[in-house]
Amino acid sequence: MYVERKQLVAPGEILAEGKYTSGENTHREGDKLFSSKVGVVEIDGDKLGVVPLKGCYVPRVDDVVVGRIVDIVMSGWMVGIDAPYPALLPASEVFEQRVPRSGMDLSKTFGVGDLVVCKVLAFDRTRDPLITAKGPGLGKVTSGRIVKISPAKIPRLIGKKGSMIAILKKETGAHIMVGQNGTVLVSAKHPDAENTAIQAIRMIEREAHTQGLTDRIQARLGTGRKGEQSEVTRETSRVD
Repeated sequence: MYVERKQLVAPGEILAEGKYTSGENTHREGDKLFSSKVGVVEIDGDKLGVVPLKGCYVPRVDDVVVGRIVDIVMSGWMVGIDAPYPALLPASEVFEQRVPRSGMDLSKTFGVGDLVVCKVLAFDRTRDPLITAKGPGLGKVTSGRIVKISPAKIPRLIGKKGSMIAILKKETGAHIMVGQNGTVLVSAKHPDAENTAIQAIRMIEREAHTQGLTDRIQARLGTGRKGEQSEVTRETSRVD
């Protein structure tokens, strides 16, 4: 192995040689493993992957995403999920009972511009992603602050086994719903708690590739720094 965990690498850079498994954003040439993206190395046993510093969202089955209704079609809704492809949310994946093909105004359930939390049911690159709004925590977003970050930074925001997001929730008391497409929903009883959580999320996005980030986040939350409302307002939007 020629690299260490969290090391910054470039496309074409050799990562390892021998019997290592190729993870995301890597490729094999002979017995050598190379990076396919600019990003940081992730090592899981003998499996090597690269977390890109930038990149658009590519849907995967079971991903939870936060999207915006962009169109209403005969069978349901088209939802923008910050992917190269719009997602289809069929009416049958919203209502518990079968929906008649005609005679129902779907805009009364979700209108164009509404935000919805959904889960990816199917995607194979030959058709638009299929999503559902059935399930715990899924459905229309009615309140909270929306934070947009690079989808490539979502794994760092969540942390290993959910460790980072658990710290944010515990220290701020905020409810934080992370969409794999880079849209994060933050809500709390007090604006200061929302602001603190959002500032920490922005810090994680900026410094995702650096060592010791967890310790710095804990130190920041422990000091209870506030007074950066201008930054938070500029980088977020509220859902009412």
